[in-house]
Amino acid sequence: MVGGAKIKTEQTAANDPMIKYMLKVREDHARQQKKDYSHVFRSKSRFDFIRLSSLAVGIEFAYAAETAFVSPILLQIGIEHKHMTMIWGLSPLLGFFLAPLLGSVSDRCQLSFGRRRPIISLLSFGILLGLLLVPYGRDIGILLGDSPPNMERILDFNSTEIIPEALQAEIRAESGGSFKFAAIFTILGTILLDFDADTCQTPSRAYLLDVCIPEDQPRALSTFTIMAGLGGTFGYAIGGIDWESTRIGNFMGGNIPTVFMIVTICFVICYTITITSFREIPLTLIERDELLKPLSAGAITKETSKNNNQVFYIKETTTLELKMAEEDLEDSDSKEATNGNLMKRNPSNSDPESNDFQDDRISLGQYLKSIIIMPKSMRILSLTNLLCWMGHVCYCLYFTDFVGEAVFHGDPGAPIGSVEYNLYDDGVRFGCWGMSIYALSCSVYSMTVEKLMEWFGLRAVYIGGIMSYAIGMMVLGIWPSKLGVLLLSTTAGVIYATLFTIPYILIAKYHATGCFKMRSGESVPLKHTRGLGTDIAIISSMVFIAQLIISLSIGSLVSWLATTSAVLYAASVLSIGAAISAMFVLYI
Repeated sequence: MVGGAKIKTEQTAANDPMIKYMLKVREDHARQQKKDYSHVFRSKSRFDFIRLSSLAVGIEFAYAAETAFVSPILLQIGIEHKHMTMIWGLSPLLGFFLAPLLGSVSDRCQLSFGRRRPIISLLSFGILLGLLLVPYGRDIGILLGDSPPNMERILDFNSTEIIPEALQAEIRAESGGSFKFAAIFTILGTILLDFDADTCQTPSRAYLLDVCIPEDQPRALSTFTIMAGLGGTFGYAIGGIDWESTRIGNFMGGNIPTVFMIVTICFVICYTITITSFREIPLTLIERDELLKPLSAGAITKETSKNNNQVFYIKETTTLELKMAEEDLEDSDSKEATNGNLMKRNPSNSDPESNDFQDDRISLGQYLKSIIIMPKSMRILSLTNLLCWMGHVCYCLYFTDFVGEAVFHGDPGAPIGSVEYNLYDDGVRFGCWGMSIYALSCSVYSMTVEKLMEWFGLRAVYIGGIMSYAIGMMVLGIWPSKLGVLLLSTTAGVIYATLFTIPYILIAKYHATGCFKMRSGESVPLKHTRGLGTDIAIISSMVFIAQLIISLSIGSLVSWLATTSAVLYAASVLSIGAAISAMFVLYI
């Protein structure tokens, strides 16, 4: 602040006259182009955000089908627990290296269709392919030469009371069939579905923010999270229905094919709604014309800091706010001069490094370097997020298998049609209802998390959300029951909403204040520049590392403890570690 001027008025970007003027100028200019892009600089309605966030519903539908049924499908075609869990590690291994590259491609894409929508379309095609391969991998395998199960031997085996153990093993091997090709296509579908669904969220959020003004971004992101939660709620509920007892299920060929077909149709509809909602400004136009650059918080800060007679700075809240010195508010002549300077800038002479859309370009080398060389506060936040994701991945990927085996006492390896097989199948469907409650609780908690942060502070909400999940998973692991599945799944929704909000709020605060370190209660500026896009990518990539670690280790843990409750024990212990790590996070 200059001359110790007293701050009297606080104004958001929406109410500041200069910001309104900037938006009006850019909107008029965007309307005069060959195609109308004026919507980028207008405030949007809740319905607009719902259209933009519809893809989140489709992605969560795909997630629901994947997390609920992929593990049971892999087990039922003869893949053992330890190998099944390792399969889940293939897609995050790809994602850790390819996601930043795809993000960089989306920043540099010069197609007239836009920057984000081509990448979204490519990843959506991969999701569709995965949704087809996973449920029909067994059928494709049989067409290519796999031997189907011998149903006559299964029925004969199930009706016999006493059979020698050697003959039992022979009959089980014979009735199980050979699923060599089925395993290949199912695993390929799993990798496509998991990788593309994870990666598609990043360009979807970028597309949402690109076509929104800063004032609308918090509301847009909250709508995105709520829609994602609702998508998961209905997606898992679809999996909880016994479709085999319906005409649709009989026509489609069973429970799993029916669920995946409904999910596929819903995904196509959601993708179409989002991709046709708002036109993107092509990168070629943005590079030629600065007034067509989407107005970001960084752009506002740069524009408002050009006049030395006015002082602006970013307030430390979850939304962008601008504070202005009282004497500058009263100086209308200075305001007009600033507006004139804004319009007289020659885009061709501007510093290319000042363009926000270039700040988000992340190469793999820069990305890896930023992981190796980062402030202590970012290392602690990354560790906390990693442990949180490791705990949550245990629930997401293996929960229905836990319910089928530990709660319903079923066996995925039992012959088709046997009592143990049917119990497992019932447990998987019941687990879907628990996960539906988890997704719904994520949406509900997302609506309240901002108020909770106002009342109790970031630290308490962060640690409290993690610990509630740790306690819930430990209790359910020790006392597996149907009631526990329904009640304690709500804690998974709490940690999921926490993962999608608080780490990103903290990163935004670090960058808004330029502070990654505190000393004696005062902030210490960072000597080297860090990109906001890079740090967001680092925090987001923790889900890939978490899934990789869990996939390679959880199968051995289940085998060692001889119970699928080991999955929930691991989730609880990892979450307790995350809560301890969260105590050392920098809260500005």
